[in-house]
Amino acid sequence: MTLLEAAQEPQALQRSPCVKHCHLLRSRTARPLCRRTMERLYKHSSSTKKSNGDRSVTKGQFRVMPRRIAGVDVVEAATRHSFARHTHEQFGIGLIHQGAQTSLSGRGTVEAEAGDMITVNPGEVHDGAPIGDAGRSWRMLYLEPSLVEAAVSDISEGRTKTREFADPVIRSAALAARFRSIFAVAATGGSAEATLQWEELAVTLLADAMHLVPRSPDRHKVPASIAAAVALIDDDPLAPLTLTDLAAASGLSRFQVVRGIDRATGLTPHAYLMQRRIDIVRRLLGEGTPLAEAAIAGGFADQSHMTRVFVRKYGFSPGAYARAVN
Repeated sequence: MTLLEAAQEPQALQRSPCVKHCHLLRSRTARPLCRRTMERLYKHSSSTKKSNGDRSVTKGQFRVMPRRIAGVDVVEAATRHSFARHTHEQFGIGLIHQGAQTSLSGRGTVEAEAGDMITVNPGEVHDGAPIGDAGRSWRMLYLEPSLVEAAVSDISEGRTKTREFADPVIRSAALAARFRSIFAVAATGGSAEATLQWEELAVTLLADAMHLVPRSPDRHKVPASIAAAVALIDDDPLAPLTLTDLAAASGLSRFQVVRGIDRATGLTPHAYLMQRRIDIVRRLLGEGTPLAEAAIAGGFADQSHMTRVFVRKYGFSPGAYARAVN
């Protein structure tokens, strides 16, 4: 299976082994949606799919480019924006172009400056803020887990598919130069020649950036009581849950639940619920669901509510994302 074929595998009802577990080596993570929720979302999106166009979109200082390579989202940014804690369902790898930033990661707070590579694993809670008044600029590639899984399988000659980025910041001029090349292909590709070039660059870049570090799901052991509360959210992110509901599921006090979920996931219960709903919205938008319908299907009061949460987490609007990936 090529990287392109891996990216085109159906994602609606089956998640990649790369994101099967709740806890990665370096991160506190969000769990995949349960099958029941995924089936409901798949049924909804199949009946409402529409095109939102196919062009580069600039929202403020963010540019979400058209998806030229299957399974790869391409983003450029230059901003002073401070991001709230959030997660991605994809692997992210990028390069700081100018300025510097500080961010939370599974390895604690880290700093990255111009020329540094930055990475994030699926479900890893992170944020970001500029260092100094000038802001910072960067370029990012977000890769579907199935694509990375296929690459890792090739790299390890079939011995494993479950690897991840161990270092949130990588200082390597050689890797940075390679990333610039692969970013250019992802931003402008689409031809058969570009696909071959992309696969070649992706495999070699991931081989060096990931170091084939095995995942350790037991590093952040979650108490069964807290796992039960988190599972209540994961099983149905659209349910009108209260803190009392989470406390009842865990057998703990409301205060203990707030503290426990924060420690386990890196997010408060409300922030975790909003992230799970935004995950739903991103999937629906990627399938062409209209903004207003995606907002309601994702559990938001309306499109404006969804947009506020989306922008606070990612810096660009859901409309910009939808137009770029469809």
